[in-house]
Order: sequence, then C-alpha cells, then structure tokens
Amino acid sequence: MKNTIIGLLIFLFLFSCKKEIKKENQKLNVVTTTSMITDLVKNIGGDAIEVNGLMGSGVDPHLYKASEGDVSKLVNADIIFYNGLHLEGKLVEVFEKMESQDIKTIAIGESLEKSTLIGSDYFASNYDPHIWFSVKNWKIVTEFVIKELSVIDQKNAETFKLNGKTYLSKLNDLETKLEGVIASLPKEKRILVTAHDAFSYFGKAYDFNVVGLQGLSTATEAGVQDVQKLANFIIEKEVKAIFVESSVPKRTIEALQAAVKSKDHKVSIGGTLYSDALGNPGTKEGTYTGMFEYNVNTIINALK
Repeated sequence: MKNTIIGLLIFLFLFSCKKEIKKENQKLNVVTTTSMITDLVKNIGGDAIEVNGLMGSGVDPHLYKASEGDVSKLVNADIIFYNGLHLEGKLVEVFEKMESQDIKTIAIGESLEKSTLIGSDYFASNYDPHIWFSVKNWKIVTEFVIKELSVIDQKNAETFKLNGKTYLSKLNDLETKLEGVIASLPKEKRILVTAHDAFSYFGKAYDFNVVGLQGLSTATEAGVQDVQKLANFIIEKEVKAIFVESSVPKRTIEALQAAVKSKDHKVSIGGTLYSDALGNPGTKEGTYTGMFEYNVNTIINALK
C-alpha cells in the first residue's frame, strides 16, 4: 500500500503540471468515491455539473486501490466528495495531499454530529463509516452537499437548492415506505446476520439486532472461532435466514451456513444485500432509494 501511495503522489505532481485553467462557462467537475455518493451528487447537481464516480457496482471501498486513470480524474477535479471515517482506506492520505493542488476535498461523514455516529473499539476511526444506512443521516448529508456545491459554484446555487429539495422529498417518501414494510415483521424476528458489520445504522433506525461475521471493515477476515460463535447464536435465536453482500465474497456466509448445518440445524441464505456499493447503473438498485427499498424487501421477506 505504501508503494501505491507514493506512486499516486508522483502522478498527482505530473498531472498537476498539465491541469488546464477552468473556463468560465465550463461545468463544475466533481469526482466522487462510492456509488452512493455518486448517486447523491448527480441528483443534486443534475445537468449543471459533470460527475465522475471512482467506484462502481460491487466495488468494496475498504479494499479499494486507485488506478492511474482514477488519479487523472482526481487531479482534474474542482471538488471531490468522499465518505471519510476511514471507509476509503489509505485514499484519505491522497486527498489530503491534493488540498495543496487547490482541489477541494470534502468528507461527507464530517457533516454528522459525532454523538449520532456509532462507535467501535475495533475500527481505526472509532466510528462506523456506513452512514448511508440511516435515511436520517443521508438527509443531513444531502443538505451538506447542497451547501458545499452552492459555495463553489454560486451561479448554479439555485439549481442545487431546487434539485436538493426534490431529492429530500424522495428521501422522506422512502422513510415512510420503509417504516410500513418493516412494521410487518415482529420485533423478535428482527435479527439481521450479514457478511460484515455494515448495517448497524439500519439496525439502530429500525430496531434490528445486527450481527456481521466480519467486522466493520472487510479487510478484517473472520476466523474459525468467529464462524462457530455466530453459528451457535443463529441456532440459539432460531434465525431463519442469513444474507450475502454484493461487495463481499459469498464464501464467508456459505461457511457460516455449513457450520450451522454441521450442528444439525438449518439456516437459509435469504438473498444478496447491497452494502458498500449500489447495484448496476440503469437499474432500480443502482440508485440509493432503490437499493434501500430492495434491501428492506429482501430482508423482510426472508425473515418472515
């Protein structure tokens, strides 16, 4: 990883020498990291800006390494939005260096009050970075992005505000819809077992007991004892289904299922959830609202 960072910094220097002066009528060039942030910024910016997302469907941001092409996008950006809270691993070091190139880099996680974040003794930042699994959090982040875009591109500030208002309305509708679906599942059945611990904000919002086989970061691998301990928990709580994640290899959940079976019990795989990335572009799951609705329907249908 150290060599990767050094290489990226060299490219930053080379590209900074070639960066063109922005023309007055040129669209704001925005680079985003995760697909959730890309979707959010596109909803707010609309046709007034150009958005380049680094991480597509199925990409794990915990393990992400930037390519030379990505560095070219980064160094030619006017503004970069990233999650922060150590979600993007070592990329934060690159972002900090880019500030010296007059490229504004913004961690959306910093828009949230620390008191609302979920802490962890086992993760470098001491906070769970999966903030998008609270719609309430995402509404705060939306307001934050509207403000930041309006400051750097004042001529389109009114457009950002209007688009943001429309998007916030969609998030309010999403909250109402989710609450209705989740209410159909008795609280005693609200136990969500997934590949890694990405759904704690979801659990807090909707009263689910969330358990991940791996920790908050997929860089931490689960051991045999972790699998056996969680298998015993599933048996004790009579959990009906466990879930694969789109950005995490399914072998970890299959190993957990096999461990339960070895103890003469049965648990099904309830489906694949989108955790650290959205679905394919052009699909309903390729949007934040569509992803969230899909996840909830998958969870509820499997646990009923």
